[in-house]
Amino acid sequence: MDDRPVAPAEAALLIHEIEGHLLVESARTESRAAAARFTARLDWLTQAQREEVERAYAEDHMALTRDTWRHTAIRCQELRTEYETRYRDLRRRVLAGTLLGLLLFLLVIAGV
Repeated sequence: MDDRPVAPAEAALLIHEIEGHLLVESARTESRAAAARFTARLDWLTQAQREEVERAYAEDHMALTRDTWRHTAIRCQELRTEYETRYRDLRRRVLAGTLLGLLLFLLVIAGV
């Protein structure tokens, strides 16, 4: 590695990438473990059949995991957009109320 400083944004991006890779590898390990637990109950399978069932099960498990992550990410974005919109609306209403209150205060002080 070189001695150049890493910008905080680049470091954050690198950390997110590493976390993503670790998360995917953890999901793969979990899928393989779930497949092994499933096939352990099927003692009548041959070794080749067991390996094939485990492979297919692990693939299906990973596909389900990816779909769940995708759905969660989409829902998070929807919620973020919804909350940002509500926050902007609330901020506008508070500002309008504050300005109206200030205007009324000034009118009362002025004796109008």
